[in-house]
Amino acid sequence: MAPSQCGIPASFCLASQRIGCMVAVRVSHISFPVNPLLGISLKVASTLVFSMMGASIKLVGSRYPTGEIMFFRAFFTLIPLTIWLAWRREIRTVHRTTHFFGHVRRNIVGAAGMFFGFVGLTNLPLPDATAIGYAGPLLTVVFAAVLLKEVVRLYRWSAVLIGFVGVVLMLIPHISLSIIADARQGGQALGALASLAGAACSAFAVIEVRRLSQSESTATIVFYFSTVCSALALLSLYWGWAMPSLPDLAILIATGIFGGMGQILLTASYRHAGVSVLAPFDYTSMIWALALGYFMFGDKPLQIVLAGAAVVISAGLFVIWREQQLGLVRRVEEKIARPRVA
Repeated sequence: MAPSQCGIPASFCLASQRIGCMVAVRVSHISFPVNPLLGISLKVASTLVFSMMGASIKLVGSRYPTGEIMFFRAFFTLIPLTIWLAWRREIRTVHRTTHFFGHVRRNIVGAAGMFFGFVGLTNLPLPDATAIGYAGPLLTVVFAAVLLKEVVRLYRWSAVLIGFVGVVLMLIPHISLSIIADARQGGQALGALASLAGAACSAFAVIEVRRLSQSESTATIVFYFSTVCSALALLSLYWGWAMPSLPDLAILIATGIFGGMGQILLTASYRHAGVSVLAPFDYTSMIWALALGYFMFGDKPLQIVLAGAAVVISAGLFVIWREQQLGLVRRVEEKIARPRVA
């Protein structure tokens, strides 16, 4: 799976980041000082902020309709985004696009991914929802081969198949017949399947983002997603929203602020270090999910879930490594094929 033209290597984003945040990190043509340590620090900070967003959603997920939470998540992302755009002097051009219907497709799928992801976060322990979300990069390999006609050879197909074994391991504790039959625990099955559906939507959204990023800026993609998703979520008002208490209102607003801050940190990280350097650090989200899940919710993931997560992460890291090797080969071939100037 080739790295996307938008700078995200084929959807290698943490699960909570993947919830409606599958946006391009388009590498600017402006040269920036190469500082891998700073880039890695910004990347890890983005995974922490996105994990905090996921924890915030889980805090209020059982008390408010999913559509209402989606609205706060999408709408209040516009606050840090607007400040960032004003600082970069891009606020007057952010709405310009030549691929309106591409944004529509991406936003519908992204909104669906956000919805399913929120359902997963509400019904599963935070580490479990995060781990199941790691299926997204594996599904992106499949979608890239089918939709973009990318050549995926035996090594990466093998990694994908092994990764799916890990996904099955993570699902087993949540979709067993005893769990489904128990009315008190039935939400776990719903949450597990919703998390997997969210990962699939996110993988498809990455394909659309890769197409858009050929001509659209990061700011434009984020802007249209936040505005369109806000509008779609607002439609759920018809089925009724709950009036939040002041503490819950602060948490709901924080989900959007965290989402915007995480995107800005993610974008900034790719200005200081390459995709191949930063991609493995997406998986630091599991560290944050384990810590936040334990201290905030008392979540203790089962050993089989951790084993499945280890298999999926290993498969994902292999895909990253394999892509790096293929990238080196392509650059050598291009250099050899380039005509020499006497």
